[in-house]
Amino acid sequence: MSNTLQRLARSFRRLKIKKQLYFIYFLVIFIPILALGGFLIGTTYRLLMNYHRDLIESDNLRVKTIFFEITSQIYNISEEIAFDAPLTEILTGQYASREEYVNTYHTYQEMDRYINNYAEIDDISIYTDNPTVTDSKQLVRETAETVRKEWYRQALSQSSVLWSPIETVDNRGNHYWNLCLVRQIPLPGDALHAVLVIKISDNYLRSRLDTSDYQVFASLEDDVVFFSSRYDLYGRRQVVPIDHGQTYYQYTGPYTMALSSDTPTDISSPIPSDGHGEYLLSVSTLPLYRSASRISVCSLNGNAYPNIHAILFTCSLLLFFAILLPGILIHFFIRYFTGQVELLKDELHQASNADYEISEDFYGGNELMEASHDLQIMVQNITKKDAKIYEARIREENFKTEQQIMEFKMLAGQINPHFLYNTLETIRMKALTGGNREVADSIKLLGKSMRYVLENTGMVSVSLKKELDYVETYLRIQKLRFRDRINYALEIEEGFRPAEYSILPLLLQPVVENSILHGLEETEENGRISLKVATDRDEKLIIRVSDNGCGMTAEELDALNQKIRLRSQSRISNIGLYNISQRIRLCYGDAYGLQIRSDVGKGTTVSIVLPLQNLAD
Repeated sequence: MSNTLQRLARSFRRLKIKKQLYFIYFLVIFIPILALGGFLIGTTYRLLMNYHRDLIESDNLRVKTIFFEITSQIYNISEEIAFDAPLTEILTGQYASREEYVNTYHTYQEMDRYINNYAEIDDISIYTDNPTVTDSKQLVRETAETVRKEWYRQALSQSSVLWSPIETVDNRGNHYWNLCLVRQIPLPGDALHAVLVIKISDNYLRSRLDTSDYQVFASLEDDVVFFSSRYDLYGRRQVVPIDHGQTYYQYTGPYTMALSSDTPTDISSPIPSDGHGEYLLSVSTLPLYRSASRISVCSLNGNAYPNIHAILFTCSLLLFFAILLPGILIHFFIRYFTGQVELLKDELHQASNADYEISEDFYGGNELMEASHDLQIMVQNITKKDAKIYEARIREENFKTEQQIMEFKMLAGQINPHFLYNTLETIRMKALTGGNREVADSIKLLGKSMRYVLENTGMVSVSLKKELDYVETYLRIQKLRFRDRINYALEIEEGFRPAEYSILPLLLQPVVENSILHGLEETEENGRISLKVATDRDEKLIIRVSDNGCGMTAEELDALNQKIRLRSQSRISNIGLYNISQRIRLCYGDAYGLQIRSDVGKGTTVSIVLPLQNLAD
């Protein structure tokens, strides 16, 4: 081993200085940077993949949780309907005329109550073979076409619940699929039969599931896709291969899927192959409550791989320049340095015609050995040059250090702004794992509040429902903070749908915050914030925020109204109410704004008067 090293050392010493420097550059700079860069790029790829995998698995779990919640609720409703004694009497009754049947059934209001009170229910139908019953409201007389349906025959052949995607066609020939609970209603005797079908609202599913950037589609195992945020998959057979032999199937990884913007009308037709997209896929199965049916839930992220490839490309580009730029600098430095050595050798050779005794301190076949004959004369000058070379190397190292600092700053500036939300989610999951649900709920509320503020800052308008959800999140945070000192209630006028109306974003929270900070400032316990949403005869939306705090005197109330109406450069309080009042007036006119009423010892009510703006307008 030592002999080999000695031979390599001798071979190296026999090289010209120029080749020695190039060899050192490749050995000390090029190879280490290339190896370290490759390691960092590989590590970055693994971290990014794990990051996106965790996100999409979390979203897949969210979708399954929503499906489980909805289907469990629908199952419980079906239990109440299936074993409802008045309904059983209606289904088994024998009616002399349609009028007698209609009068009897119309006194039964339970079906209407379920449809009106549960947003997740689109429709309820009960199919019966009672010959004295005719179609009326939810009761439907079975037909030959109904009897041929697979779900109908299966429901009559078993006592347990089954789930099925049932197709409907509108007047324009458009096909729709709804997830439906199907079960037989047990009737006394074997003469009559009845089948209950509860159809889940597709719009309700979309309002609950279409809340993320991921594409989601679901089917009953490998049956038709009854819900999809991609219209080219809606109504087709499940295209993702799933091992249905496993009770709980789970897969997360790459998947290539055909892309198409066409909405299919035939569920057996293949997906058009006009292009392919590389996705990150998370698929899992959800056994439904008290049923043998399972939902296959698929979440797709089409941005994961492009984002990862873009980041890796940037890292590779930085690595390329980290190798190229030093290589160029060293190349020119070597050319300059060896040129100087050649010049020095020639000059020393010319000056060394006299016979000087110089010790042979240099070995090898390079230019310095030839210049050693003139070394005695040039010792002092060479010493000075060595000092300058050392200073130049120090400056070069300082330059490299500053360059690395700048590169690190550039990399730090590329952090995705969603990193904060993902960090909060990670902390929340760790808190849940540790059993600290209160901390997890607090972090979840904080992340939800911050996301809403960031996403809606600068927006022209948002739906009233989103604004109310945000205010409720804020109140829940305050409730966690102050415990029994703060309680709250949210009341919405009967029949009013906040999701259908829009208001200015970030309008309600400052008013609620003002009620907590000032209205309940002296309240130690049993403080209450009430938020009521109503309309009046003038087509105005009125949102009242009330507290049961100390209230204000008439003089204090007049002073507050004065501050809200008039602008003051030296204002240090009530800025939020002033800004809200100005925003409302600038956007909607002087007919709208804030109205404040307060009684000493009873509390304060701030009424926000807005125009009733429908989102469909």
